[in-house]
Amino acid sequence: MNESTNCPACQSEHAYQDRDLWICPECGHEWSTTSGAEATAPAEAGVRDAHGNALADGDSVIVMKDLKVKGSSSVLKGGTKVRNIRLQDATDGHNIACKIDGIGAMNLKSEFVKKA
Repeated sequence: MNESTNCPACQSEHAYQDRDLWICPECGHEWSTTSGAEATAPAEAGVRDAHGNALADGDSVIVMKDLKVKGSSSVLKGGTKVRNIRLQDATDGHNIACKIDGIGAMNLKSEFVKKA
């Protein structure tokens, strides 16, 4: 393969084309060779749920699995619907701030929720 089809994120030569996008199976990066870096910015920006749906402030999400509440003996059950989330930038991965009835204010990781 030539240099233009190597993954720009990890330089893997195993990238393949799917319609108008190139996809790297090693790191999951997707890009378009026709529009350059401008096409990758919207795909990478924002918070996405476990299924890849974009999340926004005020959305409702459903917790996908039982989660232990840190500092407590309670458990947040899978299937719990959380309304009116707020997105935040977090270095530890907890990028959703919310208030849950019976538990209170807490932060969640977007990888454990799906958009309702």
